[in-house]
Formats: sequence, C-alpha cells, structure tokens
Amino acid sequence: MKRTIILFMLLVGALVGCQKQDPSVRILKADLLKDKIAGGWAGKIIGVTYGAPTEFHALGKTFEDTIRWKASDVRGALFQDDLYVQLTLMMTMDRFGRDAPAKRFQELFAKSGYMLWHANAQARKNYFDSIFPPRSGAPEFNFHANDIDFQIEADYIGFMSPGMPNKAAALADKTGHIMNYGDGFYGGLFVSALYAEAFFESDVRKIVEKALLSLPAASDYHKMIREVLDLSLQSPADWHPVWERLEKDWGRTHICTAGEAFNIDAKMNGAYIVIGLLYGGGDVMKTLEITTRCGQDSDCNPSNAMAVLGVIKGFSHLPEPMQSAIHAMKDSTFIFTDYTFSKAVENTYGYAAKNILEGGGSLKGDEWQIKKEDPVAVPLEVSFPRMTLLEKVSIFDSRRWQFTGNWKCYRNKDEDSGKESDQAMYAESKGDALSFAFEGTAIALEGNWKQDGGKATLVLDGTPVSTFDTYFYYNKQEQAPITICHLLNLKPGKHLLKLVVTGEKKPEATGSRIYISDALVFKEDSAH
Repeated sequence: MKRTIILFMLLVGALVGCQKQDPSVRILKADLLKDKIAGGWAGKIIGVTYGAPTEFHALGKTFEDTIRWKASDVRGALFQDDLYVQLTLMMTMDRFGRDAPAKRFQELFAKSGYMLWHANAQARKNYFDSIFPPRSGAPEFNFHANDIDFQIEADYIGFMSPGMPNKAAALADKTGHIMNYGDGFYGGLFVSALYAEAFFESDVRKIVEKALLSLPAASDYHKMIREVLDLSLQSPADWHPVWERLEKDWGRTHICTAGEAFNIDAKMNGAYIVIGLLYGGGDVMKTLEITTRCGQDSDCNPSNAMAVLGVIKGFSHLPEPMQSAIHAMKDSTFIFTDYTFSKAVENTYGYAAKNILEGGGSLKGDEWQIKKEDPVAVPLEVSFPRMTLLEKVSIFDSRRWQFTGNWKCYRNKDEDSGKESDQAMYAESKGDALSFAFEGTAIALEGNWKQDGGKATLVLDGTPVSTFDTYFYYNKQEQAPITICHLLNLKPGKHLLKLVVTGEKKPEATGSRIYISDALVFKEDSAH
C-alpha cells in the first residue's frame, strides 16, 4: 500500500510539473501585460516626436545634423498621423466590433477629416470611387501598394496580440489591404509580429528573426530584413556599412517615387527600424538616434523601433523623464479621434484579453496563460514584379507627345516662393486626346487630382482598357502631382497609349479637366 501511495504521489507531482512547464502556454501577469502595452504606446509617441524635425531631411543619405529633443516634446504626438490614423481604425472596432467588415474600416478612415498621402490617399479616393478592400490596396488600383502607410499604422494590432503572431496576421490582413498589398502589407504585418514577440523576448535579434517567420521568404521585404541581419554580423560595431549596402542594392527600386532619392518604400524604412534595434542594443536613446539618422521617413521609423523597446521594457522601466512626460499628456485627446493615451492603453488591453481568450488562453488569478502560436507565413503577394524605371518623360517634351483638341498649360504657384511655373497640361472637352509611344512593360501617368477633375479613357494599342476619374476634393484636399492612372504587366515591346477625355464628371466636380504632367515608363528587370 505504501508503495502504491508513493507511486501515486510521484505521478501527481510529475503531472503538476508538466503543467508548470507546458511549452504550449506562455504566462504573463495581468499588470505586466498592461504595463507592456502602455510601454508600446509610449514608445510610439516618444519615437515619432524624436524624429519629427528630421522627417525626409535626409534622402539617400544619413542625417548628420544635431537632433534636438526633450521629453516634453511628446505632446506633439497628439497631432501626428502615426497615431491618429491607426486610432481611427481602433475607433471602428469600438463602434462596430473587431469582426466589422474591411469596408467599414475603410469608410471611417476615408471620412475621417484629416489629410492623407500616398497609399492612404489612394485608398480614400478608392472608397469614394466605390473601390473597396482588398481591391483598394491592390496594385491595379493603388500605385502606392508598396508604400510605408500600413507599416506606421499597424502598431495597435501587435499591441493587442501578445505572443500571437497569427492572430496579428489575421487582423492585419483585414485592415492592411485597405491601403497596401505585397511588401506594403508585409510592413504592417512585420511590425505587428515584432510587438507580438517582444512581450516575451528581450533579445532584439531573436525578436526580428521570429517576426520574419510571418513573412513569405520569397518576398523582397523578407529578403531585405534578412540582408540587414546578415550584414550586421559582418559589421557588428558600425551600422554605416549596412546602411550603405542597402542604399546600393535597394535605394532606387521603389515604384511610386521611381528615380527619386525620396523613398517611401515600406521595406527600406523597415530595414532602418531593424538597424536601429540591432545597433541600439536595447538602449533607448541610442536606438532612437540610429534609427533617425538612417533618414527617409525618419519620424515613423524611430517610432516603430522605440515602440518595440517599449513593449520589451514596459512603461514602468522607461527612463523617468519619459514616463513623467507621458503622464502629463495621458488624458489629452489625439486630434480627429476620441482617444487619449490612457484610453488607448485600456482599450488595447481589453482587446488583448479577448484575443487571448479566443486563442485558447485563460486568466488564472492575476496571470494570463496565453496559448503559444508558432508563426505561419502568409501567402506571397508581389505588387510590381521585376519593375524598374526606364524613363520619365515630361508632358512638355514635344518630341514624345501628340495632342488632339484643346490642351492648355496649367501654371502652379509655389506656396513658399510665390513663383509660378508650368506644372501640367490640361484638357476638358469630350474627344480631346493625347498619344504617347513607348517601349516597356508598364506605364503610369502623373497629373493632378483636383476639384475640377473629370474622367478619361485609356486606349492601349487601339483597344480601350480602362476609364478613370481625377476628381478629388475631400476636406478641401487636392493632390498634385499624383499618379492618376497606370497599366501593369504589359507584353514586352513597343506600345501606343492614347488618353481620351470623356467630358464627363461626378456631380460634385466643378469641371471635367484632365491634368497630365509626366509619363513613367517601366521595364522588366530580373535583378529584384
């Protein structure tokens, strides 16, 4: 009998021991979960204000000027699109639930009242043109599909998905395809996965490696981050050689700003986030400085990097001046939203709790038991396969354009200097047309979205292929120049593109003009 009792006790002890060491469960105390969420939001706020004065001041080069920042500057985040855009997406969840259709998220985003640019602006226009997700972010309808937009707006997804990269991927799939696709979508997914892992890991290299598992290995985004990881091992003490190699390999591969030093590409700016994390070594100020000095979108990138550190450390372990500065503005409302810092933390914690329970986890006493998720790579999406800029041709190059009808010169006044210059050609009557001969596999026309914008038809090699609308005046915002139409995946060879003004317009438009400033011609390139 004694032997039986002993064996029974050993068996029970073994079972208890197995439960404590259950590899399928990660444990996080409830107050620590909230502290880490608060750290993530604080990091986002701190980083964007740290880098804000340098944004796009270093294009294709590192930022070498003095960076001036003090903790009280965090109040400026109340006016930053890095915060209020994604808080709009959270407001959609608050009003219509986490399971609201993507079109509902796009609607609140489109009708938000603030100005938008690049992929976000196109997604807004697409909404009013009845182009809804996922088509609104797809390359056929959004020439900015690879841009940084979702990457800077996806933080909330990672903050509410502790240790759950697949849950983050599911949430990202819905909202990320409002404005992006391919590498642009992967940018938001990547940062979400960084945060998901940062709740349980402090080694930034391990966090980056784990986050990469959510991306398809064949994607350029994955390849670029892998390149940063590998190059950093070859130059462990100095980040500059890594930056220089990226600029050489990828610096002119972006599509929507093709040929320009200005690079709004998600993967390039994502690589700068990783450079800052790796070489910052967990030090807050060093990480902020390095990520900012990488240049380009240098408020968004330190914002993401600092948010990763915020999740790792938790709010209570951030430098005291930063904590005090956040406390001083924690109940102030971010513009265009009904959110404060305090509300963002509370609501994110509430959504995290729901995600944990949905994922098979539970709350036992003061501990969250979170079911471990092994990252599963999402399907491969390629926005602009093997496209590289061949030429950019001004509308004022009379050798290349053929005009029919009444085309006039549009002069634009510079807001800073007050000087006027020839910016575009425009026509507005039915039948007005222009033709452009080119040789390549894709073409985009740049022009203006205006209050008096109208409709036109594209004819390729004698066949009508699409009709587009250039009216845009939401919240008195116009865009000039902007890609107004594009054709992808053409057969290699010579083509003739004809644009025909229809004379038609939306009821709210004040005219039927079509403005053209440039043509961008692309060819197929196997290098990327």
